Amino acid sequence: MDIRMVTDKLIKFPNIKDMKNKILTVALLLTAIGGMVAQQDAQYTQYMYNTIAVNPGYAGSRGVLSITGLYRAQWVGLDGSPTTQTLNINSPVSERVGLGLSIVNDEIGNGTNQDTYFDAVFSYTLPTSLTGKLSFGLKAGGHLLNIDFNQLQNYNPDLNTAGTSNIDRKFSPNIGAGVYYHTRQFYLGLSIPNFLKTKHFDNSDTESFIASERMNLYLITGYVFDLNPNLKFKPAILIKAVSGAPLQVDFSANFMLQEKVTLGAAYRWNAALSGLLGYQFSDQFMVGLAYDREVTELGNTSFNDGSFEVMLRYELKTNYKNVITPRFF
Repeated sequence: MDIRMVTDKLIKFPNIKDMKNKILTVALLLTAIGGMVAQQDAQYTQYMYNTIAVNPGYAGSRGVLSITGLYRAQWVGLDGSPTTQTLNINSPVSERVGLGLSIVNDEIGNGTNQDTYFDAVFSYTLPTSLTGKLSFGLKAGGHLLNIDFNQLQNYNPDLNTAGTSNIDRKFSPNIGAGVYYHTRQFYLGLSIPNFLKTKHFDNSDTESFIASERMNLYLITGYVFDLNPNLKFKPAILIKAVSGAPLQVDFSANFMLQEKVTLGAAYRWNAALSGLLGYQFSDQFMVGLAYDREVTELGNTSFNDGSFEVMLRYELKTNYKNVITPRFF
């Protein structure tokens, strides 16, 4: 969900109550029925722990069975604001092959618009040096779309949805690919999670009732600096591009202390500032938290308390890695 597509409307609304209702209506329309020129893939602040969701080449790269769950609540305090739940599982099954599963559920408007993505992931890795590895990834799955147009009237009674048919679990196939290179300290990935452009429905009488999935291009990179034996520093960048929308750029900088505590900050260009906190309870279990505060006009409104994320990761040893070591990526 791209906040910039909503905040452009703010200056036109004379009072908070009216603004609140219309912001949500605009967001719902943009997401569900409105031409879809904004970024469509789910948005994450803790993308560094959720790489497989956007790049299938990442599968198995940690050398262990990794299970990651992430929950994001965006624009807390705004009724019907977006929420996202993600579950990722991936593991090496041989020295060169990795497999995984990615499930993403994205919802807005208290069930008005629900998108569920599920993908099987495959990667094949080639060693390029003593520490360098280059992985090629493929993903295949589908997308289920649910839209209840009648619920839009709960937020804007003046909205006329008569004659508009709801969408119930409409399936669209999905294929994607990615390339991922990493060493012990550096990583670089380029991916397109969805190659297929799909029109979910088309009302020939009204151009506004068109929704289509577009290709999103991701570039992710980062480097880990060993400042001393107990302190590591990792700057990272995620760039996301899609036709018809502004380029989205996320900068992050994290410190890891004694391979236990992770503390950092992030900036989403012209959108939000974020704080990140993580704790490695054991070699297997890690918890991550993130909080976003918008730097747009929407961030200054009384009903928007920012966005929150909670990440849980659990890892198990495999035949290809007998020791689990905390890692930034």
